[in-house]
Amino acid sequence: MSNTLYDRLGGQEAIAAVVDRFYDRVVADERVAHYFDDVDMQRQQAHQTQFLSAVAGGPVDYTGADMAAAHDGLEITKPDFDAIVTHLESTLKEFEIDPDDRNGVLAAVGEYEDAIVTATA
Repeated sequence: MSNTLYDRLGGQEAIAAVVDRFYDRVVADERVAHYFDDVDMQRQQAHQTQFLSAVAGGPVDYTGADMAAAHDGLEITKPDFDAIVTHLESTLKEFEIDPDDRNGVLAAVGEYEDAIVTATA
């Protein structure tokens, strides 16, 4: 039996629930909500679920744009990236994800910081 981070998170359905709650937090945050003003949130949540499932070792291939292309032109700053990561961490805590697994998710997302952060504060 596999014991990937994906499995420990509860699989795609559980990850989708985390992503839904995560975006509730993000769009309620005036510091970062503007990045999602013209975004199809249903599609965004599906892509994010797919992305997190893939980086967590699940049997899912991420088919969205690469991170640099997906975030090109958004002018995301380091403080904004950090705010979004904080929302992800808070959401993982809310879902009572084991601290080691939380750190695994955050580390996986953190590997993409250079592709996402394109502006200075």
